[in-house]
Amino acid sequence: MLKAYQAHVAERSAIQLPPLPLSAEQVAQVVELLKAPPAGEAETLLDLIANRTPAGVDQAAYVKAAFLADIAKGIAKSPLISPEKAVELLGTMLGGYNVQALVALLETPMAAHAVKALSSTILMFDAFHDVDVLMKAGNAHAKKLIESWANAEWFTNAPVLAKEIKMVVFKVDGETNTDDLSPAQDAWSRPDIPLHAKAMLINKMPDGLKLIDTLKQKGLPLAYVGDVVGTGSSRKSAINSVQWFMGNDIPNIPNKRTGGVILGAKIAPIFFNTAEDSGALPIQCDVSKLNMGDVIVIKPYEGKVLNEAGDVLSTFELNPVTMPDEVRAGGRIPLIIGRGLTSNARKALGLPETTAFIKAAPAVSSTKGYTLAQKMVGRACGLPEGVGVRPNTYCEPKATTVGSQDTTGGMTRDELKELACLGFSSDLVMQSFCHTAAYPKPVDIKLQHSLPEFMSSRGGVSLRPGDGVIHSWLNRLILPDTVGTGGDSHTRFPIGISFPAGSGLVAFAAATGAMPLDMPESVLVRFKGTMQPGITLRDLVNAIPYAAIQEGNLTVGKQGKKNVFNGRILEIEGLPDLKVEQAFEFADASAERSANGCTVLLNKEPVIEFLNSNIVLMQNMIENGYEDARTLQRRIENMQAWLAKPELLTPDADAEYAHVIEIDLNEIKEPLVACPNDPDDIKPLSAVVGDKIDEVFIGSCMTNIGHYRAAAKVLEGSGSIPTRLWIAPPTRMDEAQLRDEGVYSTFGVAGARTEIPGCSLCMGNQARVADKATVFSTSTRNFDNRMGKDARVYLGSAELAAVCAKLGRMPSHAEYLETVGNKLANTAEIYKYLNFDQMTEYKAALDTLSSGKKVIPIAEVV
Repeated sequence: MLKAYQAHVAERSAIQLPPLPLSAEQVAQVVELLKAPPAGEAETLLDLIANRTPAGVDQAAYVKAAFLADIAKGIAKSPLISPEKAVELLGTMLGGYNVQALVALLETPMAAHAVKALSSTILMFDAFHDVDVLMKAGNAHAKKLIESWANAEWFTNAPVLAKEIKMVVFKVDGETNTDDLSPAQDAWSRPDIPLHAKAMLINKMPDGLKLIDTLKQKGLPLAYVGDVVGTGSSRKSAINSVQWFMGNDIPNIPNKRTGGVILGAKIAPIFFNTAEDSGALPIQCDVSKLNMGDVIVIKPYEGKVLNEAGDVLSTFELNPVTMPDEVRAGGRIPLIIGRGLTSNARKALGLPETTAFIKAAPAVSSTKGYTLAQKMVGRACGLPEGVGVRPNTYCEPKATTVGSQDTTGGMTRDELKELACLGFSSDLVMQSFCHTAAYPKPVDIKLQHSLPEFMSSRGGVSLRPGDGVIHSWLNRLILPDTVGTGGDSHTRFPIGISFPAGSGLVAFAAATGAMPLDMPESVLVRFKGTMQPGITLRDLVNAIPYAAIQEGNLTVGKQGKKNVFNGRILEIEGLPDLKVEQAFEFADASAERSANGCTVLLNKEPVIEFLNSNIVLMQNMIENGYEDARTLQRRIENMQAWLAKPELLTPDADAEYAHVIEIDLNEIKEPLVACPNDPDDIKPLSAVVGDKIDEVFIGSCMTNIGHYRAAAKVLEGSGSIPTRLWIAPPTRMDEAQLRDEGVYSTFGVAGARTEIPGCSLCMGNQARVADKATVFSTSTRNFDNRMGKDARVYLGSAELAAVCAKLGRMPSHAEYLETVGNKLANTAEIYKYLNFDQMTEYKAALDTLSSGKKVIPIAEVV
């Protein structure tokens, strides 16, 4: 075993990587060697068991915890590990499999050592009550332990955030998006943090990693600095990569780091929160006077950035005010869990609230009404009906629905293990395989085989490869006016509100059923007037940033960038009769605005229609063996309960907004497109006429079945087209219906390349367009190199995409209207959405529901 391991160490070392963490099988072999260690291998074996074994509820941790517990109890022996040392090592395993063993030791001669080990363990969860029972039964060691937790010694023993931090600037000018930090093409390697980190900035700054090595020779830690940092996807892998080069090792946790400092004039909200959760220090400040290689001094409590001479280069305010505590605790999530443990301990001892932690900013007092988002969050926090949460208030709303997709699912799994999660507290957690289904690598196939059982065994619902895009599925399972999150920036609920997050926060929400939130301000977008001929919903989506640009509240340039939406909630009114599928186009695109979340005010009729359809879909899933069936059955019953009394929250007439944008539909007379390569760079079609188009992509979560019918209508009779056309419907249900209707025949005649339902070109992690191609796409974003190397990408409607595919160039407005002609006049049929309760293929599921019987009985929890 040791020879094989040393060969692995050498192989990884040759490419400047540490060895992988040990597997359960390897730990089992290490255990046997520790019982009778070969000569000269003592140091290696101790390092392997102490520092190279995963923590939490990983299977390797299970083997380690069992062995160490046996030593502590005297059942097993090792000449290298005493019972005292065994208990000490158990205390480094975060939580999970080690906790039960340590709690049991409180009633043995090893109790004092167990107290010391557990005093720094915060992932106690239900085991806290076991300790409380022991204390109340007179166990002095249990009492000492609870007193330690009550005094927050797990926190106070950690170093405070320094008053001064001397660092070297590593600056990336302009915008750094998460594709730059965690390229989609390398998504397969994300769970292997050191390996994935080698791809950081490979497209944006090819010599970036060499420059990092050079700057480190100054002997100071590096600060990541940029004008705009972290836009785009909610990738914890982006933070992981930054921390790998600019953070600190976590004792006893292999291949993962914490800490680090990020300075940005604008830091995207999801990236900011993910940095918080990971123990980094994100600071928004003017960075114009900070240059690559500068030595700076950051004074976090004074809010100053100085040069070596003491001159002030920039000022800032730490936000949230609890940031020093978050850094001290190792991240926002450990702080939340630890504070909860301290609170429970103080209650058990009859003590008042602790003063050990910085208090969150108090809620802002106001006599004004509440926005729709504020009321949704208020309900999720258990406030009286109709009462909302004011902006800048810290809260922990119930996370009713949580989504996880495959290119972040491996990291979410690892985070769940570290959180010692063996069962989900969120009402519904969904896992998809939409990003890797089409062209899976061996590592993807391994994940597709192992992750479903991991999720469903904890009560989650796992989709199957080929089912389609997670958002198009998850939207069908959400409950109106509820709060949720997901490990993808486009987890944006069309009925309710979602605050997307990195995989760490997603794991926390899934495990605990709640999520931390500093309630953002809201921007209201109010539509009025009548849609004009040839204008689509995608044009209205693009009209939102276009209107902000006209106002001067959104700029395309990155230096000194203005973005009225950044970090706020986008609340949309004036389109109450949209179908829910249509509403999602607006919610989905709020990700490109760097908004924290989005609400769409709808009438209840489209919501009722949507839920009646989705209940049948879920029943069909149960009957086709999807797991966890009990979770699906529970969600069916919750939807039925809402339908029995269908009421939706509404904003108050006097609600306060940070900004209001009014958009007159009568004034939008031509299509609006996002120009290469910035989703904020919106221009009317007339501004880009004639640009040659090489490839066209119709797909992504921004599309629904109506878009494919419309595109096919435009293409009918065209024969072969001058562009390369890609077609990727969002779900297998859309694909099946389009095939039945003969729509795929039209695509075939046009020579289109039809992809398996899923993300396809949108993420660019598998299939990609040709280098330097000019592309028109219906997808979500068009960052540099996302869809193809040096590709130029326009974003717009499926209808305009079909015209571009047909002509091979950007048409004039007149050509667009002429090409579309009367082909899209029958809107009722073209834009008819999937209502499963009206489709013969789902009659069996409908009959089951009509009979009133349950396929899966729900046992009462005692």
